[in-house]
Parts: sequence; C-alpha cells; structure tokens
Amino acid sequence: MSYFSIDKVNKQFEDFTALNNISLEVQQGEFIALLGPSGCGKSTLLRILAGLEPPTSGRIMIDGKDVTKVSPADRHISMVFQSYALFPHLSVKENIQFGLKARSIKKSERDARLKDVLELVSLTSQQDKLPSQLSGGRCQRVALARAVVSKHPICLMDEPLSNLDAKLRAEMRTEIRELQKSLGLTLIYVTHDQVEAMSMADRIVLLNKGEIQQLGTPQQLYSQPQNAFTARFIGSPAMNVFVLPEQTELIGVRPENIRISDEGLMGRVIHTDYHGDSTLLKVSLLNDSKVLIKVDRWQQFDKNQVIYINWKQSDQHKFCAKNETIITHSVTL
Repeated sequence: MSYFSIDKVNKQFEDFTALNNISLEVQQGEFIALLGPSGCGKSTLLRILAGLEPPTSGRIMIDGKDVTKVSPADRHISMVFQSYALFPHLSVKENIQFGLKARSIKKSERDARLKDVLELVSLTSQQDKLPSQLSGGRCQRVALARAVVSKHPICLMDEPLSNLDAKLRAEMRTEIRELQKSLGLTLIYVTHDQVEAMSMADRIVLLNKGEIQQLGTPQQLYSQPQNAFTARFIGSPAMNVFVLPEQTELIGVRPENIRISDEGLMGRVIHTDYHGDSTLLKVSLLNDSKVLIKVDRWQQFDKNQVIYINWKQSDQHKFCAKNETIITHSVTL
C-alpha cells in the first residue's frame, strides 16, 4: 500500500477546471516533482495536499487514513514556500523554533532539535542574525530548517528555488536532495523548471491544463515521451517535433541526436547560438518545418547556409498528428 495517495482529485473554480481526475500513489521516502507550465494546476494540487484548499471531489490518503477533510495542522505535513515566509523581526533560531513553540514542545527538546538542524543546514554561526542580514541562499536554508525541525514525515515545497540565481539554485538542488535522502522525507516538490525536476526527483508528474500528461522517472519522460507535449517540455533544448515531407505523422528527434552529414534532409541555417561547450543551430527544412541541432563546441555556420541532416532510427519517435499521442518508440531504456 502506498504511503501518500491522491485518488481522483478534481478542483473546480466556477467554470474553470483547475484539476481533472488526478490520481497518484507515493511511496514513503520518495521524491516526487510536480512539473509543468504556469497555470497547469501544480500549486493548486500542492495546496490541496497541504489542506489549504479543499478539493471539489476526490480523496487524500496518508498512511491509510483519509485526511481529505482534516485540518492542515493535523496532517503532520511541513511546507516550504517560494517566498521563504520568514518573520523579519525574529532571528534565525527564533524562526526555526517558532512552530515548535506553537505546538508547546518542551524547551529542552526545542533546543536539542535546533542544534541538530542548524548543523544539518550549516547555519550554526548565523543563528542570531535576522533574515535581512542573510543572503537568499541562507534564507532558503532557514526555511528548510524550519520544515525539518518539525520532524513531520511529509514535506511539500512550492518552487523554493525560483528566487535564487542560477549558481545558488544548482547548489541548493544538491543540498535539498541530500537532505531528503538523509532524513527519509517523503517530498512533493513543485517546479516549472524541468532541470530541477530531472536532476532531483525519483519520479516526475508532468501536468498541463489540470491533467497528468505523463508520470514516470526522469529517464522515462526523457527517453519515452507518451505525447508531443512531454517531448517538447522535457529536455534542454527540447525535442524537435516536426513533419517530414510527404508524411502525416509527427516525428520527434532530440537536437543532440541529429547529425550534419553529406546527405539526408536538406535545410538552411536560420540562426546560430553558441553555448560554450556546444553550438545550437536553428534550421528550416524544405517544408518550412523548423528544427534545432546541437553540435559540439563552437562551429561556424553562415545564415542561409545549406546543410544536410540525418539521424539514427533508434533515436526517432512517431506521434499521431491528430491527438499528438505516441505511435512508436524506437528508443528503449
């Protein structure tokens, strides 16, 4: 039996369907990423799991108990918000201990938990500072510490790294994943950044327009997309999905799998984008389909230069042009 179960959850706001028949089984200690574009329903689902928003229909089960109508305080779930949500007038240690005081935890236990969690997130030397005296990365560590010190077995995170710069995001991704593993937390993590989801999660729930598009490991979503939406959303850069001349199916090929050669499909270079370790070409085919090609290091191409491209059949996917669902996978894991 799963530890955390979402059973046919729907959420309706008047005429707008925010969530449509969402079901998910989460195992204890699993890291699940809720991924998707803005407005797909991922934050609404997180609020329903936390008890901050009631579902229109469906059930939420934790360890075999129905908690759909249970208050947030009684669900034993901690939450980390996008905005840190720290009290500006309280020190780091006072922010971390605030929830424990509200629950009337004894001072001796509060102090013991505080000492352990400060060491865990490397904030011992910062414990007397106010949030205004900390960097964004340290504020995020305070928010993490406040969640961890509660000792709740389930933690929900709502885009916790979106306010940090790229370097800090990369560092915090590693820290959050290591913290989750070491504590055995069951973690539900909302993000619109597929790099975060791919690098951190055990499984990804990809949402769009309130519906699950695909559920699986990062490797499954990358190598075996079940529809064109998943193919276009997962990967950096995303998979090319285009129509070949005189064919009706949609073809999917990742930019890194397209090769420039002396024969094959003819195209013209539209744009060159240098990334340091690679060069990304935007190419127009004869039927005006546009594809991206990733080549190693810096390579010079002129605008409107004619090139020929091909790829291995093992790197090709076919999607139905009508509903954009998968027809065949050539790729196997």
